[in-house]
Amino acid sequence: MSSLYTRSKEYTRSRKAQSDSPPSSPSPIAKTLRHERLSRLEAATNPSTSDSSYSDRASSRSSAYSRRENRLAALSSRAEEESNRDYKKLYESALSENQKLKSKLQEAQFELADIKAKLEKAAQQKQEKTSDRSSMLEMEKREKRALERKLSEMEEEMKILTELKSDNQRLKDENGALIRVISKLSK
Repeated sequence: MSSLYTRSKEYTRSRKAQSDSPPSSPSPIAKTLRHERLSRLEAATNPSTSDSSYSDRASSRSSAYSRRENRLAALSSRAEEESNRDYKKLYESALSENQKLKSKLQEAQFELADIKAKLEKAAQQKQEKTSDRSSMLEMEKREKRALERKLSEMEEEMKILTELKSDNQRLKDENGALIRVISKLSK
């Protein structure tokens, strides 16, 4: 009895192991168990009596087994295809793409910093120009006021000068008249 117990215990262990694993091709143990079952089934029937129903049942069983094996083989080939994907290549391609994107991002950041610096420089130059312009405008206004003062002073001097010229001419005329009067008196 203990031999039966250990045998059934081993059988359940192999069944659990098969159900826990992903579908794949039948294991060698499962193939041998199936083969033993078929051979026992054939031995149980009398080999001398050939029944068509017996052969039909046996062929249907074997075809069912072959169909099942084909399905399991297809499932295992799918699983193998999925497992055959080269994850290392996928990782490396993703890594290289990440590196490319990082370098593009870094270039864009450098370009952005360069553009910001140029923009700040242009704004500073504009501010300096406006401050220079305002200081230039103030200087021009001062110079203009100074020139206007000089112009008004020169106009006044011109008036004085013309008055002086007319006074000078009048004095010359009077001097000439006095010289003539003195010369007439002295004769």
